[in-house]
Amino acid sequence: MSLFHHEASRAALTPGALHHLRATPQTVHWGYFDAALAPALRVKSGDLIQAEAITHHAGDAPELMMDAGVEKIFTDIPPEDRNPGVHIMTGPIFVEDAKPGDILEVRYLSMTTRNRYGSNLAANWGYLYREFGETERVTIYELDPAGNTAHALYAYDFPGKYLVPGTITRCPECDRQKALHGVRIPVRPHLGTAGVAPDAAGRVSTIPPGLHGGNIDNWRIGAGATMYYPVQVDGGLFSIGDPHISQGDGELSGTAIESSLDVLFQIIVRRDFTFASPLLETPECWIVHGFNEDLNVAMRDASMGMLTLLHDHKGLSKNDAYSLMSVAADFAVTQVVDGRQGIHVRVPRGIFPPVA
Repeated sequence: MSLFHHEASRAALTPGALHHLRATPQTVHWGYFDAALAPALRVKSGDLIQAEAITHHAGDAPELMMDAGVEKIFTDIPPEDRNPGVHIMTGPIFVEDAKPGDILEVRYLSMTTRNRYGSNLAANWGYLYREFGETERVTIYELDPAGNTAHALYAYDFPGKYLVPGTITRCPECDRQKALHGVRIPVRPHLGTAGVAPDAAGRVSTIPPGLHGGNIDNWRIGAGATMYYPVQVDGGLFSIGDPHISQGDGELSGTAIESSLDVLFQIIVRRDFTFASPLLETPECWIVHGFNEDLNVAMRDASMGMLTLLHDHKGLSKNDAYSLMSVAADFAVTQVVDGRQGIHVRVPRGIFPPVA
């Protein structure tokens, strides 16, 4: 069955059990995916999960962004166990009967902030770092829930290079500066990093995105969106992390507004279609991703992925799909700072006739 022709019936699935997955030193893994990692939770297809996603940037303003639960993760997980990536990942979640070749459909139902603050770091891995010398700058944002916006509370310069995962800057002792006076940023909570365990030996870094998902950094992966992740190992071993409250396409400085989130989602095992890369569905559009160290190759991969979606799942001829992509699809840079750079292409759902 094609993905598109399943749209009419997919909403009818009855939700299964509701599970709660708190983020603790025992239920998170810092900086990696690993196919050999023991599950933090076991669920069935259709189950709901209420999980905590913790930002690894909570130490940028510990008095604002850390509570007792977050602090325990920072203090109890030793620095030598935070590698080779940087993100705190909650999970993994083992989904019964999920096998390689299946698809995990993950419906993100709600994302709520854990506190009212977030951090943005202009770091040495940022796209324009050489333009700003050796200083790395942290900007702390405060949320305005009534207006669904964020504004800069203060900024400060971080001495040296911000390299160690779990850095705590002790900003109460630093020189706070005013920043972005009067500017309001729309708040759009989303997960920067989520995905299944890759079929690989040992730890796989959370920093680059890939066919397993990972650090995609597409701000549209928020409440109301659905992601489709190709399963690579038994159970999928799905994890979430790198929560953001706002980000633009590109993530130019190296980070978004990083802030912890509580996430409600539903996981469904799908065997009625296949897709090679992480696929995003929103109420307005379908989005295909391409990743590569070379942005031109990422562009080609995204193009070929969308061509496959339109031809194999929508039934368009390749010539018609190619024409449609040129006149109706929007290509954009997802991010340029995660090793494998990202391009995404979105096609509006409303341009197609209703599914019978």
